[in-house]
Formats: sequence, C-alpha cells, structure tokens
Amino acid sequence: MDKTFTVSTSPHLKVREDTATIMWVVNLSLVPAVVASAYIFGLRGLLVILLSSVVCVASEVISQLAFKREVTIADGSALLTGILLAFNLPATVPWWLVAIGGFIAIFLVKHLFGGLGYNIFNPALAARAVLLSSWPVTMTTWSLPVRTFGLADAVTAASPLSIVKEAARTGLTPDLPYRAMDLFLGNIPGSLGETCKAALLLGAAVLIITRIVDWRIPVPFIATVAAVSFLFGRNPLTEVLSGGLILGAFFMATDPVTSPTTKTGRVIFGCVCGLLTTLTRNFGGFPEGVCYAILFMNMLTPLMELYIRPRRFGT
Repeated sequence: MDKTFTVSTSPHLKVREDTATIMWVVNLSLVPAVVASAYIFGLRGLLVILLSSVVCVASEVISQLAFKREVTIADGSALLTGILLAFNLPATVPWWLVAIGGFIAIFLVKHLFGGLGYNIFNPALAARAVLLSSWPVTMTTWSLPVRTFGLADAVTAASPLSIVKEAARTGLTPDLPYRAMDLFLGNIPGSLGETCKAALLLGAAVLIITRIVDWRIPVPFIATVAAVSFLFGRNPLTEVLSGGLILGAFFMATDPVTSPTTKTGRVIFGCVCGLLTTLTRNFGGFPEGVCYAILFMNMLTPLMELYIRPRRFGT
C-alpha cells in the first residue's frame, strides 16, 4: 500500500476552517477598529490604512512572483498585515514611510524567510520596529483626535504613556489629562489602532468566541502588565488602557505562526510579554514596550516549542 503524508508549515490548527477563512475572519474582526480609527483621526487615518493595505498586497504579489511561488493574495494574510501595520502608525505619518513599512513587512520579514508559515517574527511588528528605530521622531509624533470623518489639520500632542514616562523621569506624579473612559473610547492621541479599546475588544471577542484566538496568551499578557505596573507604583488601569497593549495582546501576540502551540507555552509567552512590556515602559528609552516584547518572544518561540511539550496521555 502506497501511503503518503502531507507535510506543511505552521499554523497547524485543529479547526474545520482553512488558513484563508481564519485570516478573513480576523480581517473582519478589525472592521470596528478601522471605522473607529477613521472617525477618531479623520480621513487622514483612513488613507494610511488603505495605503498600507495596498502596499502590502502589492508587495505580496511582487514577492511571490520574484520567488516563483504561487500568488495567494486571496488568503487575506497580506491584507491583515497591512491593516495591523497601519494600526501601529500615527495618523500624520508620510506616505513614503507607509510604503517602506509595507515592503519591509512583506518582502523582508515574511518572504525572505520563506513566506507564510516560515517567518519567525510578526511582519507588522517587525516593520514597526525598523521604522521606529529609523525615524523615531516621525513615528512618535501623535495627533489629537478630530472625531469626524472629515480631513482636518493635525494638532500634535503627547500620548498618555509619554506623559507618564516624562513624569517618572522627573520624579513627579503624572498629571494625566485623560479619564479612563477617554482611554477606553479612544479620545486620546496615539497610533491609529491603539486608541479605541472598545472597538478592539469587540473584535477580540469575535476571535475568542470562534476559537481563532486562545485566551491563554492575551489574558496572562494583560494581567501581568496590570500586576507588575502596580508593583512599580503605576496605575494598572491606565497601563492596560494606554498604548498598544490591547491591540498587541489579542491581534499580534496570538499570531499562530510566531507564538507557541502548547497551552503551557502560551501562558508563559503571555506572562513574559507582559513582564517585558512593563520593564520597557519603566526603564526603556521609549514609553511603549509591547512591540519589542512580542518580537523578543517571537524569537524564543522555537526554543519554547523544543522544551515545552504536551503532556503524554496517561503520564
């Protein structure tokens, strides 16, 4: 008898849906956040999202043709990378920086490693890290919400985490001009996708209910940030609702390609991400640490997969 086995790359998911279906469900779960971003930052924010999506999809086609691979833009993975990359950018970012970021995410981070399933880093976060280290001023110039679908002139302002960081540097108590509800609804300066937590949590609920996302990564991630922030004397609620924690915990740290497959590994992954995020916020040069925490743990995921294995039945 001639029996063969199908060998494929991760993610290996025990669900009925294929990779394309899962990617499109994740894309749809981000629609509330896209609408919220367009409302909070105006058409300027929507244009950044559209440009990033177009660049990533185009880079996907070019990369697959260059490496003589099947063109698979219909699976929605490139579009998802484009949306997530845009969510990590300010509304005032120039068009050429968005284009560079999209190319880095798709060609350098994804396809030079072999394409979907072979990349060891989250493409959108890796691109953000490169852009942040190359153009730090542009990447940290935030604009005040315009709360309209019109195209208004941007007025720069400090993000909540920047205010807290500056207060900690000077030894003063932070005078945060934003209420918890402002942080939750997105009435604050920040990146396009990190402001409206209500929209992000709505999409996250869809992913958890459909079992596309496992709670074992985002819940320990967020809980660790809250607990360690309290130990450092910071307001846990402010730390959880500020910056890209909700976006990163539910939509980036849970990437099935770059995160552990075991239950124990996922809990450890989330806890260490939370610890690194808080340490970076307190002692790092930037006020935010979600991006670098997830990328660092992406790098350790293969090692975790080697040493953290499922418990055998009956042992």
